Amino acid sequence: MDREPAFFPDPTLGMVGLDSGGRITAWGGAASAILGYDAEAVLGRPASELLASDADRPAVVAAARRCRMGESVREALAVRHHDGGPVELLVRSWPVATGARDVHWHLCFAEMAKVRRWDTDRAVIEGLFAQAPIGLAVLDTRLCFVRVNDALERIHGIPRKESLGRRISALFPGPETDLMEARQRRVLETGKPLTTEHRASMTAAGEGHRGWSITSFRLVDPRGTILGVASAVVDVTERNRARDRLMLLDEAARRIGTTLDVTRTAAELADVAVPRLADYIAVDLLRGIALGEESGPGPVGGGAVLRRAAICSLLKEAPEASYPVGELITFHQATPQARAMADGRSVLLPTLEDSEEWLAQDPHRAGKMIAAGIHSVMVIPLRARDVTLGVAHFYRWQRPEPFEDDDITVAEELVARAAVCVDNARRYTRERHTAITLQQSLLRTTTPENSAATTVCRHLPAIGPTGVGGDWFDVIPLSGARLGLIVGDVPGRGIHAVANAARLGTAVRALAQQDASPDELLTQLDDIVTQAAEEAEHHPEAPTAGIGTTCLYAIYDPVSRRCALAGAAHLPPVLVKPSGAPHLLDLRAGPPLGLGGMPFETTDVDVPEGSTLALYTNGLLHGEGRHHDIDAALRTLCRTLTHSGNNLEQVCDTALDALLPSRAPHDDAVLLLARTHALGPDRVATWDLPPDPAIVGQARSLTSTQLAAWDLEELAFTTELIVSELVTNAIRYGRAPIQLRLIRATTLVCEVSDASSTSPHMRQAADTDENGRGLFMIAQMADRWGTRHSLTGKTIWAECGALSSTAARRPGRRDLRPFRRAR
Repeated sequence: MDREPAFFPDPTLGMVGLDSGGRITAWGGAASAILGYDAEAVLGRPASELLASDADRPAVVAAARRCRMGESVREALAVRHHDGGPVELLVRSWPVATGARDVHWHLCFAEMAKVRRWDTDRAVIEGLFAQAPIGLAVLDTRLCFVRVNDALERIHGIPRKESLGRRISALFPGPETDLMEARQRRVLETGKPLTTEHRASMTAAGEGHRGWSITSFRLVDPRGTILGVASAVVDVTERNRARDRLMLLDEAARRIGTTLDVTRTAAELADVAVPRLADYIAVDLLRGIALGEESGPGPVGGGAVLRRAAICSLLKEAPEASYPVGELITFHQATPQARAMADGRSVLLPTLEDSEEWLAQDPHRAGKMIAAGIHSVMVIPLRARDVTLGVAHFYRWQRPEPFEDDDITVAEELVARAAVCVDNARRYTRERHTAITLQQSLLRTTTPENSAATTVCRHLPAIGPTGVGGDWFDVIPLSGARLGLIVGDVPGRGIHAVANAARLGTAVRALAQQDASPDELLTQLDDIVTQAAEEAEHHPEAPTAGIGTTCLYAIYDPVSRRCALAGAAHLPPVLVKPSGAPHLLDLRAGPPLGLGGMPFETTDVDVPEGSTLALYTNGLLHGEGRHHDIDAALRTLCRTLTHSGNNLEQVCDTALDALLPSRAPHDDAVLLLARTHALGPDRVATWDLPPDPAIVGQARSLTSTQLAAWDLEELAFTTELIVSELVTNAIRYGRAPIQLRLIRATTLVCEVSDASSTSPHMRQAADTDENGRGLFMIAQMADRWGTRHSLTGKTIWAECGALSSTAARRPGRRDLRPFRRAR
């Protein structure tokens, strides 16, 4: 054999002694276990008798000859086992001189299979220490290094001669190495192998923190004596960095873009990157991005004005920040920020050795960077959908290792994800601002002064990511001092829902001016939605035209103190009577608009003076979460409406505080409150008139007397003319019974009712016409006029003037010459 195999001092070796004649004189060790013979059975017998084959005798003779010459001989022999089978042994023999010419032999043998395993083990161990790329160390019972391979020397960066005989804590002092020693001591004491991972600082070598996976196991000799601990060390720094990068990207996917807020998204990017990627980061966005403004396509050159959106640092207050959040910044074209935005590509500066040029252009930033000890920078442009939104720049000053290509790859992924979220937030912000602007331009900001009720309303647009909803409300003055109240909710979100709400709101106001009853108004509104939906069928990409809209329309009459209501699948209103007992009105609700099926029905209820009527949309009850208990919200609404005092503004705010404390509804929320008033007999005058033309003069006289009682003589001339024309038309074209009514509200209202359902029409009469001037003259003298139908006939009404400005309403204010010529 070419290489000397190792005979380890092992109790598994067989020991045999031979005399000069080749007889067995000693039998020990593991000889009996290997060959199966007891000592009594072989002592005194020639050793040659144990050979399994005579073919081995020449080799035995030659070995004996060499032993006589003083050599130690090793030979592979096949020896017969006690059971008769052969056993392949590796035998080593050497002579032992007992006299001048008397030579004995000592033999040590082992099974060849075991020897081969020993050789393999030894080759593996030598290969590990000489060639393996993993670090290997053998420590004694004091946990001092006794053997270190080349790989561990490269991993530690400490020469082998400096580490032998020293402990780990002496080479790498610190809490991490103390923990490492404690774990190896536990392996030494318990004998249980242990695999752990450690990180140690290599700042002295400028490498930062290194990660090692260490597998330790106890060393015990064949006799059971503890020799120490062996450790296999693998440098897992790069693996850990790759894992950290993946974890960073996973965390970024969860944390960046949680809201549709531009600056919040920028702050989330900064929070994710520090400290796992950088020691300091600043995110700057082009001015106007946070307001939803559009950035031009393509890269942006130097000189662009940006606004600092977010910063994050390892240190409190971020002393290395050159500019605070919110500051406007212009980067010189030589800076890496301007270069990154101009080229649309990232800029990596592992060191700042070649940065004097651009630092000189910005001494303020240069001073901050030098004071902080910043040594490595990378700049990533924020781009989404081929549009440049800004720039993110990363800095290191505490971590000694510079940024590298892998870092910039991770940073680009982070920034790309954030850029998409920023762009989405920008688009959402732009659409939200547009929708809210449209919504505010169409909704009432103040409620009109009227005698029927005091009204207060709150409209809160949705804050959630799905956008502004299509909730709307309106307060509509109607004829006869009545008041129309409506709230509605168009399905969908965004500007299309707001536009649909605006279209329906305009239609409601136009229909209400025709004095349609609540059920009639909803029926006509349903037709409008259905027709719009039929037209939208020819445009597949068009949004729904308001199908599924819910709304509630109420008309309150302060004279009769009754309220007529009709709903289209809307939540019922709350009525709080002066006694303080709130209850939901039981309405016969119809289907949502555009679905058809069931007709709409009007419900009439008595409303005592001083009652509070609350109309609202479902966003008020859904609160600030998706899974709100609507029944509990209704109870809260009723409770707050009951116990909130007499100030209607306070009542409204108290209800919102209870249901939407942060004013951030998930859906649009509308709350419309109306505190009802009553017009008693002292403010209403009614006369039943016979269908006799002679009664017209008496009607004028009754009117003049009543205006004098109300101290409204300045309106007498105009009002008498209007009454005269209305009564004349009722007698001439209507049917009995005829009734004249004057109402003193915020305006003076004249009404003439008759049993005919025929509606009069105004026309432009020629100078030679004898008839047809009555309604034309009324339209010229009255502020408003119209016709209201009922089950028993019709009422023609006219408002003669606002009582708060009666001084401006004098006889002759209007040009009455055409009327005088006609008479």
